[in-house]
Amino acid sequence: MSIAEPIADFDESCPALFRDAPAGVEFNKLRKRLIRQVRETLDVYGMVRPGTKWLVALSGGKDSYGLLAVLLDLKWRGLLPVELLACNLDQGQPNFPKHILPEFLERNRIAHRIEYQDTYSIVTDKLPEGATYCSLCSRLRRGHLYRIAREEQCSALVLGHHREDILETFFMNLFHGGKLAAMPPKLLNDEGDVEVLRPLALCAEADLARFAEALEFPIIPCDLCGSQDGLQRNAMKAMLDDFERKMPGRKDVMIRALGNINPSHMLDPRLFDFAALAAKVTQ
Repeated sequence: MSIAEPIADFDESCPALFRDAPAGVEFNKLRKRLIRQVRETLDVYGMVRPGTKWLVALSGGKDSYGLLAVLLDLKWRGLLPVELLACNLDQGQPNFPKHILPEFLERNRIAHRIEYQDTYSIVTDKLPEGATYCSLCSRLRRGHLYRIAREEQCSALVLGHHREDILETFFMNLFHGGKLAAMPPKLLNDEGDVEVLRPLALCAEADLARFAEALEFPIIPCDLCGSQDGLQRNAMKAMLDDFERKMPGRKDVMIRALGNINPSHMLDPRLFDFAALAAKVTQ
């Protein structure tokens, strides 16, 4: 069967955004794989507390669409006992198509909030022309999302970072920051009142791209402001892709390694008391 074939028997109770989902074996395997990986992440990192409410950040990119779709799928299956509220923060980028996300969310009967905050003008005022805006833009966006989470009484802000995002961040810190750190699947904000969750931590970017294409999400490009992510991250992406071409499966091995750390075999005396190690002297 082709991945483009429509579902023959659409279940009216399932999330509306799946109404035209492909019925082929290939898509079903992809959907099940994403569900399995997200369920594993939710379970291993203790993300779910029944009865709470999550603010799901929706940028209009493939990753955030995929995140929302998988969470709605899990909720429909009775496997995610939380309330979901999708949220898009319109940051005032030039040419941002304001109609796309509200129309998508309303058409698919998804609870949502659209917020307008012109952070673009702040970023362009603070940074010189030609600079990469992504870092400051992200910090400003995160602050507003925390505020919205509080206003909506959400216990968690849920983000669409995937496996490659985490690996790229790890290698950027390794090569340029002199530290071993990545994006944790779960953390608390500085104030300690909002959890940040990344349920796609084990999901491959290529799978999310295929998922978005199959479900025909109305993708909004991330380069509306004319600023792309820095060359360092692009170099990490190229390096990881090269690893994967030469040794298929390396990305999965690396993401698992980040959750399988042996402090006594590293070099950080804050994590392991090397000074206390001493051989027993025999008489």
